Amino acid sequence: MDTAALSSLTAWLDGVDQLGELLPLLPVLVTLELLLSADNAIALAAIAREQRDPQLERRALNLGIVMAFGLRVGLILMAQYVLAFPPIQLIAGGYLVWLCLSHWNTSAEQADKQPVETASKSIRFGRTVLTLAITDLAFSIDSVAAAVAISDQLLLVLTGALIGVVALRFTSGLFIRWLQIYPRLETAGFLAVGFVGLKLLAMMALPTLHPSELVTLVAVVGLMIWGFSLRESPAAKES
Repeated sequence: MDTAALSSLTAWLDGVDQLGELLPLLPVLVTLELLLSADNAIALAAIAREQRDPQLERRALNLGIVMAFGLRVGLILMAQYVLAFPPIQLIAGGYLVWLCLSHWNTSAEQADKQPVETASKSIRFGRTVLTLAITDLAFSIDSVAAAVAISDQLLLVLTGALIGVVALRFTSGLFIRWLQIYPRLETAGFLAVGFVGLKLLAMMALPTLHPSELVTLVAVVGLMIWGFSLRESPAAKES
């Protein structure tokens, strides 16, 4: 849902055709991307953390984010065709809901017993990178409408996509560490993932439904506040 916030800036962006006029808006874009990509960042952090090796986690995030940027650019360039094919929104929403539910299922299995990983390290790494890219793509579907709304400002939209990817890389790295300290944070993030997925499905089922981005922002911020409400030191967790 990150670059969906660009739709609220459409009135500001009329006539922005030169790079010199674009630069003053970049701090606004950076702030919006950081605020509105928290749920995406937590999901990516949780996926990358499955490597259980800091070096592999960073490498998976780097490769996954590079792939995600390419997919985002493709979505922006093909935005009109994407919006004309509603099943894509259905697939994206369904995937995000499935991702949320699979988190609960995995958590329940881990509570019962330790899972046995049979896949090789290279296969597990490749699977993680692919999952990172697909997850970001599903989130990006939510921003395609905003890209079309300001399609005559391609430079701005592409700049926003680049900022979003860079912001995701750094915030995901932070969240990997925070997930070890705040036990509620992962649950909060996946609840937000499910919320975005349900919103996409609702918009698919009811084409006249246009939920305010403010509602989404309030919901995600509320979940993040709850996620950060309980802190646990790593030492206490190990004991």
